[in-house]
Amino acid sequence: MNDFQSTRAWADAQDAADPLRAFRDDFHIPTHDGRDTLYFCGNSLGLQPKGVVAALQAELEDWSTLAVEAHFRGRSPWMHYHEYVRDTMAEVVGAQPHEVVAMNSLGVNLHLMMVSFYRPTAERPAILMEAGAFPTDRYALESQVRFHGFDPARDLIELQPDGPGGTLSMQAIERTIAEHGHRVALILLPGVQYRTGQVFDLARIVALGHAAGCVVGFDLAHAVGNLPLTLHDDGPDFAVWCTYKYLNAGPGAVAGAFVHERHAHADVPRFAGWWGHDKATRFQMGPTFVPTPGADGWQLSNPPIMALAPLRASLDVFRRAGMPALSAKSRRLTAYLDWLIRTRLDDVLDIVTPNDPAQRGAQLSVRVRAGRDAGRDLFAYLERHGVIGDWREPDVIRLSPTPLYNRYADCVGVVEAIEAWRESDGSTSSSR
Repeated sequence: MNDFQSTRAWADAQDAADPLRAFRDDFHIPTHDGRDTLYFCGNSLGLQPKGVVAALQAELEDWSTLAVEAHFRGRSPWMHYHEYVRDTMAEVVGAQPHEVVAMNSLGVNLHLMMVSFYRPTAERPAILMEAGAFPTDRYALESQVRFHGFDPARDLIELQPDGPGGTLSMQAIERTIAEHGHRVALILLPGVQYRTGQVFDLARIVALGHAAGCVVGFDLAHAVGNLPLTLHDDGPDFAVWCTYKYLNAGPGAVAGAFVHERHAHADVPRFAGWWGHDKATRFQMGPTFVPTPGADGWQLSNPPIMALAPLRASLDVFRRAGMPALSAKSRRLTAYLDWLIRTRLDDVLDIVTPNDPAQRGAQLSVRVRAGRDAGRDLFAYLERHGVIGDWREPDVIRLSPTPLYNRYADCVGVVEAIEAWRESDGSTSSSR
């Protein structure tokens, strides 16, 4: 049983007692009609940390005053800049520092990882993914299958949802691996399914996949900075993620990749670049590529300093807050929003995301019971009234109470806004 109450007074008391409440002041909150918006869209684009401007300004000043010498004599010498985000990034994803690297974008990193870890043969050509995956994954995986001369219609195996709201049971994953595992070269699944918000059991999937002789990788775009991850212990071969959602690094920010340390010295195929060459001999400019051990060996080009600076500023907030405290608040805050919706809006909304805290993070995906048109009407109403979530086709509204800057009072506020829409007869309209 929980101790939740639906009053603003109770929510305000929870916010006042929240040990993480001060971290909201580390972020710029967009305003609407002179008041802070109720921002529930950190699952899509995190808010800007206030430290970003100073971080960028420092690098701009070093560029203007030192130019190329800033690589060696800057306040944060650029030669090693990607290493400045490594330790905290590793803590966030539960990895060893040498297992992670910030580079490129998620889609590029996914392809780079598949160059090394998707090695299909005539006997084992297939990739296993979930049906309805985020388009980046679907397009990338299909193109890789075709690139290797195989047929996606046969060799791209899609796990079909078998649970409420389009969710996918662990039993379905187990059955599919048991049936098709002998043909599967790569299992590529998300940490959090983007539309439903369902969290997958990474350790169990890795164990099942490896037992069947499959390589296992994950797209953690909606998991990193959201869930307490333990990538090193879970043991996937690789993982990729973006940093502009829960990690608040800005639109199109530099992404991240994980390569398990058992591959740190592996002689695997890869697309090579100068910055992936062993740093000890990189500037000897030799003709033979010698990869840096660990995830750094998958880098292609020198790091983009102005793009890494915002990530560094955001990760400093994560370092100070700590993932254990953030995860604890996230569970309670999401449970509160879930409870409010079920208590006060059950006639209006159906929650797609599993109710089990172990199968969800900060995201709640909801459908309007009156249908898609009513859902679009509600979404537009919320936008007009300063409540920011996002819409995912065909009929899902995603609301994510993010623990760094969302409050219990925000949860009450979004429910009150939906109640106001209901009272305006919006919930009975299918044509508005």
